[in-house]
Amino acid sequence: MVDESASDQAWDAGSMGCGELIIMLAVRMRAMVPATVLHLTATDPGAREDLPAWCRMTGHRLVRHEHPHYWIERRESP
Repeated sequence: MVDESASDQAWDAGSMGCGELIIMLAVRMRAMVPATVLHLTATDPGAREDLPAWCRMTGHRLVRHEHPHYWIERRESP
């Protein structure tokens, strides 16, 4: 089980729009080891809906979210 306050990496995406944010997030997650956690800071208002949806679609686990902070666990490789 992942400690919700812990992260292995951090990325402050600032106000990056969700289209660009999702593309950059996918690249970052691919480079991470499975089961590690990224603490993402994203201030774009669309992140509230887009990031949980992206996690559901890709299989990464949204461990915790309190906008603008999101903790995302890298899924196991297929």
